[in-house]
Formats: sequence, C-alpha cells, structure tokens
Amino acid sequence: MSSGEKVHFIGAAGFGVSALAQFHVMGGGTATGSDRAFDGGASAELRAKLEKLGIVIFPQDGSALDGTHAYAVASTAIEKDNKDLERARALGLRLIHRADALSAYVAAHKTIAVAGTSGKSTVVAMIFEILEGAGLSPSVITGGALTSLERRGLVGNAFRGASDWLVVESDESDGTLVRYRPWLGVYLNVSKDHQDLAELERLFAVFRGNSTEWLDASALKAGRVELGPAGSRFSYGGQDFVLPVSGLYNVENALAAIAAASQAGVSLPDCAKALAGFQGVSRRFERVGASRGVEVVDDFAHNPAKVAAALAAAHLRAARVLAVFQLHGFAPARFMKAEFLDAFAAGLGPDDVLWLPEIFYAGGTAAKDISAADYARELKARGKDVRFSADRAAIPGDAAREARPGDLILLMGARDPSLPRFARDLLAALGR
Repeated sequence: MSSGEKVHFIGAAGFGVSALAQFHVMGGGTATGSDRAFDGGASAELRAKLEKLGIVIFPQDGSALDGTHAYAVASTAIEKDNKDLERARALGLRLIHRADALSAYVAAHKTIAVAGTSGKSTVVAMIFEILEGAGLSPSVITGGALTSLERRGLVGNAFRGASDWLVVESDESDGTLVRYRPWLGVYLNVSKDHQDLAELERLFAVFRGNSTEWLDASALKAGRVELGPAGSRFSYGGQDFVLPVSGLYNVENALAAIAAASQAGVSLPDCAKALAGFQGVSRRFERVGASRGVEVVDDFAHNPAKVAAALAAAHLRAARVLAVFQLHGFAPARFMKAEFLDAFAAGLGPDDVLWLPEIFYAGGTAAKDISAADYARELKARGKDVRFSADRAAIPGDAAREARPGDLILLMGARDPSLPRFARDLLAALGR
C-alpha cells in the first residue's frame, strides 16, 4: 500500500474505518469516504473533522467511485448490497477489508497490538501517551478517541508520529485480530463478548502465535492499591504511581500499559510521569459535568464485564447511582442476556435505579425478536428498580426528577453516535 494513493473508505463514520482514512491522509495519501450515518445527518462533528483533514465525503450511493481510486476499504459491518460496494465491483476495483488494511500498517511498523475483551482503547491510549512522553514519537490507530488528540483538534483515534513505533487496538469482535503480526502482542482479559469463550480463547491463542513478543497482562499485580473517587494510587516494580482515572479496572489497564512500555525501553519513572497526566479516552467513564450536586458520567460499557466495572467505579464516586443503559444491537442483546442480567443484579445497589431505552438499531436485517422491556421485566423480578422507556427522550426528565444531591447519573452504551449528545441532555435536564 503506497501512501500517495487515492483510496475510498466505505463506512467512514465507523471508528475503525475512520482511523484508517485519517492515517492514510496523514501519510500523504488522498481519501474519499462515505457512510449512511453521514447521509442521515448523524455524526456531523466527526464528518467536519474528517473533511478538515482533506477527506472528501460523498453520499453512499456509488457516486464517489469514478475509476481513479487505487482500492477501497470496508469493514465486516458493510452489507453486500451496499451501493459503494456494488459500484466498486462493477469497476473491478480492489476491495480491502479494514483488518487487512490495518495489518499492513502493523507489519510496516514496530507495533504494539493490544487485545482483550475489555480495556483495549484505554490501554492503547496509555501506552501511546507514555511513549510520546518519553520522546519516542509514536503513531496510534485505535477504537476510542484519545482526549489528548481531541485537544489538538483531531478526531482522536488516529495519529502519525515520526518514528516506527505504532500502537494499535486488535479487535476480536469479528475474529480479524488473527491477521495481525505485531512486534508485541498484549493480552488483557477475556469474557463473553461478540463470541463465546471457547472461540475467543482460540482467537487469542492464534494472535499470540503471530506476535514476535508476548505480554500476558492478566498476570500482573499491583501493590499498595488505593482506590479513590477521582483516581487511584498503586505501586509496581518499586515505583509509585498516581492515576487520575478511577476504578480498579483502570489500575489493571495501567499495569498492562506500564509493562508494554517497559518492553519498549521506557523507564518506570517515565511511565509514572506520563500516567500521572493521563488525559483519558472519550466515553470511557468520562465526566460530562454536574448540576444540583449530581454528577453525570458517560461510558462506553457494552458488555457484561464493562457494565460491572463501570457500576463499581460509579459507586466509588456516589452511594446512589442512577444508570441508563442502551443495548447496542439485537444480536448482542440475545447473545449476552444472561450475563447482562447477572451483571446488573450484582452491580446495582438497593437504592439505585436503572433506565432501559429500547435496543439501538443501526439498520440492516437484524431480527427484532427481543426488547429491552424483556430485560426490565426480569431484573424487576430480581428486586431491582428498573424502568423500561420506549421513548428515550423522556429519560432525562425522569432521571432529573429522581435525582438528589450526591447521586451519580451513569450513561452506558455503544455504537449509537447520538449517545454523547444524550449524555449532555441528561446534564441539561438537571439544570432545568
């Protein structure tokens, strides 16, 4: 893949594809992109940032492809009857899967690839900030927006540094992480998410075999752990660390980042310095604001383990949690139903309240044979205060009326690009 080529990116509102589009133009290439979300008027802020980088956005009707592209990139999420795909085939244009495009970058760099069902985006961000703080000028391609990059006016999920170092997130959701052959493979954890445990463990075993060096971060242990409402303290390798993000899971994330950066030659004191100023990742337990003594936090939690971790972190900040959880698809809602129900049954306190809007539908041919109302009914049977809301727009007002000083409102969910705006709606409702 030549950096000077013209490439079309199908599904450019998706974080995986948008990161590749940005990385391509940051390397001197030319890019066009399309997405049905853009066609519907969604993700306007993302579109503006992509266009600012020089990526030309077209309607997803095949009109972008005029015979001048070297190839097109698409992900597993793109359906076979997509108009851009049909046009590409008609032109005989080479089609490259998102994972194959990423694997080419992995092979061309000294890459640290992070895998696991929880924590990947945060660990990638931590490693990137440590390497950058140590003067190694790394690059990054990931699935979450780094706040440090957003503050530079970028989307936040891609950046090209001046060195051969690259940090990437290896996605197990569609099994494509087996295509990557990194210098260092970092394994975080495994829990049911997208696929059953046996298949996930098989995928991670293949990923390990493809990695020149290997780090099993699940075996790392911190000393003198102190968990606070706004951050944590711990020690590792004789070095003390202060972490400005809360939750035991973020201590575990930091351990993985420290060990990976150490393998890259960064000293523990330099790791500690960088992590003390860690700026976080968008929608990873992100504080939206506070009003009337009630804090609002937005989180990407979308599998049972992440829900459990987010609820535990919320209870470090507030005795009472008012949670809103939007299931991110009908297939995940079916596949992980038992585990989700167990996570909420264990994680919700006796005074907590949970609102469940209807399952997010991104389009396509998904069977709509399950509802968030089914979750609400079963959790009520377990003694939890759970409220199904067919009209999501009613939830901010309901939560504001329920809230009292000292509470924390926690929004959880993925895939839906409107969730950050909905988090702001929750905060605004408190003010009213």
